[in-house]
Amino acid sequence: MRSRQHITSVEARVSNLETKFEAFMRSHEDFKTEMRQQNEMRATEIRELRQDMKNMQKDFYTKMDNMDTKIDNIGNHVRNLSVATIIGVATIAITVIYSILTR
Repeated sequence: MRSRQHITSVEARVSNLETKFEAFMRSHEDFKTEMRQQNEMRATEIRELRQDMKNMQKDFYTKMDNMDTKIDNIGNHVRNLSVATIIGVATIAITVIYSILTR
């Protein structure tokens, strides 16, 4: 009789352990699923950030190209004004020399 009680007690403990183990495994699977979801969310955020960075870099280089063009245009204007100034000064010098020589 004692042996029968002992076996019943052991079976009850085994059954209890199996139930706890199954609950633990479900909890473990839920945890793994949640970790996978979080990893996917992070991966998506990283992809979005990388794309944003690429877009910002593209915009930056476009703006830099526009600035280079504007600086080149300013250089052309400065050169044209310099040539016009030299021609103006030369014209004044020639006029002054001509007026001195013709008096």
